[in-house]
Amino acid sequence: MTEVADRRFMSLALSLGRRGLGRTWPNPSVGCVIVRDGRILARARTADGGRPHAEVTALAACDAREATAYVTLEPCAHVGETPSCAEELARAGIARVVIATTDPDPRTAGQGIARLKAAGVAVETGLGGDEAREDLAGFLTRVTAGRPTVTLKLAASVDGRIATATGESQWITGPLARRDVHAMRARHDAVLVGAGTARADDPTLTIRDLGQDRQPVRIVFSRRLDLPLPSRLSQSVEAAPLWICHGTEAPAAAVARWAEAGARLFRCPTEGRQIAPAAALQALGAAGLTRIFCEGGGSLGASLLGADLVEDLICFTAGTALGAEGLPMIGALGLDALADAPRFRLAGVRPIGPDIRHHWRRR
Repeated sequence: MTEVADRRFMSLALSLGRRGLGRTWPNPSVGCVIVRDGRILARARTADGGRPHAEVTALAACDAREATAYVTLEPCAHVGETPSCAEELARAGIARVVIATTDPDPRTAGQGIARLKAAGVAVETGLGGDEAREDLAGFLTRVTAGRPTVTLKLAASVDGRIATATGESQWITGPLARRDVHAMRARHDAVLVGAGTARADDPTLTIRDLGQDRQPVRIVFSRRLDLPLPSRLSQSVEAAPLWICHGTEAPAAAVARWAEAGARLFRCPTEGRQIAPAAALQALGAAGLTRIFCEGGGSLGASLLGADLVEDLICFTAGTALGAEGLPMIGALGLDALADAPRFRLAGVRPIGPDIRHHWRRR
């Protein structure tokens, strides 16, 4: 197989894996393409819910003897609800496996490659590795740091305001930007807001008008659990899971009412007047989440930024100005020196209708 062909088939495997983002947690969304003599025999991604794995699905669709498999993550070495993918590839007679990046999960962590090699399978790693690690960042961070990755979305006026002085915020950006936000929700496991946003906007936080058949988990950080009940969040728990991270001071009666309404409750430590973000993300990672899309508000965004817990920053800017009396898009960070400010590198800029979307990534 030529290098050009290898890159083409790995690119296809990466694109397949991306189709499952937000749909496969707690497992990673892996892409697999099986090729023999330059012809694609089968292709697959990790199934919704995380099983079956991409390799198992692809192998079931073809005769893979003497073929090459392109996979975006090292095939697993452990046996669980599905067989070990490394052993299944070897058993199917695969001659060569091209792997984009290795798996840090201690149950695999090089063992998948070792089992393939022990079975006489040629193994190559690293092709498409940077792209794969970017796509799989949520899973990799959960394995190595115990928490999901966080994308913080901000939508503001050109002078950085998310609402007028009276609190009016709907809508600063246009309908195309809002549709883009729904598409981003679909690529994440969960959508997160703070209690202030939940009280002010009474959102549903679901994906609408995209034909979506799977909704993300909705998460609210509420230290005192002082959220309105009933609300649009509580009335839609059958359509989309609702998880609430609350502080130790939340009244037991409020905890019981929300549990009865169908919410899953997480009791988390607090820092000052807020949920401790690092501890909350550890709890959410332990519950299986790998990718969280945070939609504010300003205090929650500042809390996550201040704790260095934001991997990606998505900023929508509208061509309007609200003035100094408007609500800033990021709350107080308590910075005295510019050197202490969180820094991100620009990853992309694009117009979305009359608005501009900037994508910033942690340096």
